[in-house]
Amino acid sequence: MSAVATERRFPWPVVLFDLDGTLVDSASDIAASVNRLLVELGHASVDEAAVRGWIGDGASRLVAQALHHAGDPRTVESVMPRFMRHYEDCLLLDPRLYPGVERTLQALRAGGVRMAVCTNKPTQFVAPLLEVMGIAPYFEHVLGAGELPQRKPDPAPLRHLAARFGVPVAQCLMVGDSSTDAEAAIAAGAPLVLVSYGYRRSFDLHGCGAHAVIDRFDQLLELR
Repeated sequence: MSAVATERRFPWPVVLFDLDGTLVDSASDIAASVNRLLVELGHASVDEAAVRGWIGDGASRLVAQALHHAGDPRTVESVMPRFMRHYEDCLLLDPRLYPGVERTLQALRAGGVRMAVCTNKPTQFVAPLLEVMGIAPYFEHVLGAGELPQRKPDPAPLRHLAARFGVPVAQCLMVGDSSTDAEAAIAAGAPLVLVSYGYRRSFDLHGCGAHAVIDRFDQLLELR
């Protein structure tokens, strides 16, 4: 699709992207950090598939799920410093862009679409991941967990980014993969597109009122 076609036809001037499960497949690295914590605490490691079902609600919720699975009575707060060290050490082990991400971002930018990342990943880890993936220059703003008191599914991060772009949130398309993204977009009044390949868990992608559910990232360019 040409830059002219994208500029003329893409329906929204701003797109807000979730990160893990939408732009980047980082599940193996997140699973590695969880398993390092579990082993350090004296528990058996878990399959990556199990960890995929825990991703999306932020690091604290991820650790809470891991402790619950292991039957460990310790609090999230007591083990979080150890987990964050493992998270940092595993951040760049094997992250991968989903197919079509970079060329789609290129086409959107060429068409004048402005973009940001809106993620529940701890903010200090977002920029390094985007840099290594080679997609940092496409985003005017990056909002991770910890920069605001609220995080998705609260609508505040989406409204905050809309204000930074100087546009109504209704003109900001939210692209994500989970109920966390859907609830935030719906509460904010932002249009929503969901990808089918991410970490959706048992969430009904097709039943939440999204504008579209796409199977490939580059199908964003076909939206009307």
